[in-house]
Amino acid sequence: MQQPIPSSRREFLGSATFGVSSLALAWMMQQDPLRAEPSKPTLERPKYDLLPKKPAFEPKAKAMISLFMQGGPSHVDLLDPKPKLNELDGKAFPGEIKYDNAAQASSRVLGCPWKFAKHGQSGTEVSELLPNLAEIVDDITVIRSMHTGVNNHGQSIDALNTGKAISNRPSLGSWMTFGLGTESQNLPAFVVLTDPEGLPVLGVQNWSNGWLPSLYQGTVVRPIEPRILNLDPPPMVKGKPQERYLSFLSAMNKQHLAKHPGELDLEARIASYELAARMQSAAKEAVDIGQETPETQQMYGIDQPETKEYGERCLIARRLVERGVRFVQIFTRYQLWDHHGSIRTALPAACKKTDKPAAALVKDLKARGLLDSTLVHWGGEMGRLPVIQNDTGTTNVGRDHNTYGFSSWLAGGGIKGGLVYGATDEFGHHAVTDVVKHSDYHATLFHLFGLDPNQVVFTRNQQEMSLIDKQPSRIVKEILKG
Repeated sequence: MQQPIPSSRREFLGSATFGVSSLALAWMMQQDPLRAEPSKPTLERPKYDLLPKKPAFEPKAKAMISLFMQGGPSHVDLLDPKPKLNELDGKAFPGEIKYDNAAQASSRVLGCPWKFAKHGQSGTEVSELLPNLAEIVDDITVIRSMHTGVNNHGQSIDALNTGKAISNRPSLGSWMTFGLGTESQNLPAFVVLTDPEGLPVLGVQNWSNGWLPSLYQGTVVRPIEPRILNLDPPPMVKGKPQERYLSFLSAMNKQHLAKHPGELDLEARIASYELAARMQSAAKEAVDIGQETPETQQMYGIDQPETKEYGERCLIARRLVERGVRFVQIFTRYQLWDHHGSIRTALPAACKKTDKPAAALVKDLKARGLLDSTLVHWGGEMGRLPVIQNDTGTTNVGRDHNTYGFSSWLAGGGIKGGLVYGATDEFGHHAVTDVVKHSDYHATLFHLFGLDPNQVVFTRNQQEMSLIDKQPSRIVKEILKG
């Protein structure tokens, strides 16, 4: 039976049969004018879009991929060797420790069970748990002096991901796309790739737009197939019927606009409907790793069960930035790296899952000439303490939280290669040399993208808000090229 033709624009928009995917529709509706507006009086209504915006000065980076290792990788077992821990293994710690979980705390030192070795021309020391990272040390900067100083997961995640240890602020990806827009008008500007085993701590808050317009929130791509639900139109309208429907919709919208001249938001909405149709093919193609060669898939570990899933997400991230997406964030599952106990088995398993794909991402970007313009970040919201937690036997021991000194690494996008920056004390407890606070990290990222974080502002309740919000910060120039 033939479907009746809608008699009005309202009836047409209310119909669910014209086949625009739910993802495209959600992305499209975020561009509607029903969103937060600055309360500061202006001569004309503020306009929000994702068109590319010119940076304040020449950028080094154009896109960013953040490999967020939620839970707190143990820096003293992976990237920051401390021989003193092995010298004092099992003995009383000769100083003060700030525990997060005093009930399970122990003052006995826990030595590192794994060996470190120097790699590359730079001689960067890396744990044997990260053999693939060892192959790319000359392309990365290891920062051994990260610091947030708020010793629990949620607050430290907020500090690194939103600028302050306060909930419900815009995430880093939201600020980045607010300030720069995106090169691709066929794909979301900010994409999140979540773990099939669960969301990280704070859940969807990790990619929230906070009080920025909803246009700037992260778009989640599912970790399993179908990665984007309802991307294809219903069979009865696929192809020419959908084209005719969308053409009819466009004509009705333009007719409506002609009756309401000067409504710039309506004109933008018309363009967004056209974008929604383009996303149906662009998004599906972007996440199709079947187009990649077997050699590329093997490099990411997709042929191995331990690395297959994370490798697929890293490969999709490369495909997205290759197609103009501004910011991609890949999360590990809830507390994958939070090793309060059984660290001798749990830490190697977390490394096995992520090490090869993360290194492959850097290698692949470099081989394709994309690393110079793509900033890659690896790290969590904290590290671990130098003493034993859960002192109930060798196989059960772990390490408690440490946000006073921990490690991350950066590659590409104007970052020097083969560099170790900053240092913790001889036990890996406190950052003591060239400390990098979360505000310093954000100032440095924005600088690489040609932005001043204090100038990328949103007026809310008559106050100018920014990622850093006037916190003391510095650009860590020592880790930057040229």
